[in-house]
Formats: sequence, structure tokens, C-alpha cells
Amino acid sequence: MKYSFLTTLIIVGLIACDNNQTTKAEKESADNLYTTPSEDKEMNDAILSAKNTLDQFDKALKSNKFDTSTFALKIKFPTSTGAEHIWATSIVIKDGHYFGIVDNLPELTTKVKFGARIQLDKENISDWMYGENGILRGGYTMRLIRSRMTKEEQKKFDADFQFKIEN
Repeated sequence: MKYSFLTTLIIVGLIACDNNQTTKAEKESADNLYTTPSEDKEMNDAILSAKNTLDQFDKALKSNKFDTSTFALKIKFPTSTGAEHIWATSIVIKDGHYFGIVDNLPELTTKVKFGARIQLDKENISDWMYGENGILRGGYTMRLIRSRMTKEEQKKFDADFQFKIEN
């Protein structure tokens, strides 16, 4: 997997849902951690869109037409203050279950460790993504996070990200 892909996943990959809005101080202290309130309608809609289109991810993964190193699933893990959403990569489907490797350093949850191979509970999938000819497919929560960035942050994100995000 390309370094820029991993870096971008780490930078924008975590969304911790709690009852507080993101503050500038929080963002500066944990650049890879974005917090949103659990009632954030746009984020909840993005997660619902990902869940409703998971069959597209499955079809693409099973097709063997794409670089499988770009396939990732974001999984929700409960925490004492809400939930933390963490990307898993190296996705495989075996006996109808997803398996992957935790690809973010968990900040809030103690349920998983970075680099661990885990079974992914389909009910807790909050996003999916892969690349097709340099274009991002899926990535609903990432698109929302990007849309909330300043123009300067978006330019840096786009320069570092290995896929083009179409509107």
C-alpha cells in the first residue's frame, strides 16, 4: 500500500462521536482525531449512505478488477464517551465475514490494537472505500470531513491523498 494512502487514512480516518462539537484546541492536540456529536445529521447520513451501498464495495472486492490494497472499511468501536471509528485495511471476506487489519492507532478505544487482524462486524461498518483508476469510490465520511475543511486544508489533503475525489 502506498505511503500517502496510509498517511491520509490516519489523518482523516478517525471520527469520534460524542456530545461535543470539535474545538480548535482538540483538533490541534490530535490532528488525526475528529469529533462530531452523535446527533450530527450530515455525518449520520454519510454513515447511512455507506451502509446502504456496502454491496458496491463487496462487488468490487470480489471482482478482482481493482488493486485490493486500496480497499478499506471503517468500523465503529464503543468508548466510554461514545464511539471511535477506525479504518481497517487488507480486507478479505471469508465464510461471509469481513476480516481486516486495524490501520489506525486507536485513540479512545481499548477494544483493538494497531496492526491487529480482526473480524469486522458488518453492523458496525460506518464507511468503505477503494480506488478505481485513481478515483475514490465510497469514502462518504471522508468526503464530509473534507467538505468541512478550509480551502487550504482541502488543498493539502488533495495533494497528499492518492485518489481524486469527485463531487
